[in-house]
Amino acid sequence: MTLNAYNQLNLLSDLLSEQAEDCCGSISEYQQIKRLVQSLMANDAVDDAYLMQVLPEIYNYGRQGEIAQNLEQHISTNQENINAWLQHIPTSYN
Repeated sequence: MTLNAYNQLNLLSDLLSEQAEDCCGSISEYQQIKRLVQSLMANDAVDDAYLMQVLPEIYNYGRQGEIAQNLEQHISTNQENINAWLQHIPTSYN
């Protein structure tokens, strides 16, 4: 089953929210974030200019999390960015 852009954004938002709230994540979550962002960047259904601008930042967050030695510190360091992304993601397709 293929997820549409709305479903992908909801899943991305859920992953980021859980990491921000729990201040923990797993390698597979970061890999999922990267896959979601790659798909969203290639999807013509995403026409939000701000979102298209921050998707590479979110991808980079996923890439760095995948190789981070301390995942809690990685999330803490990016907490402000995560919160900014989360404020915008739901408004894009809800």
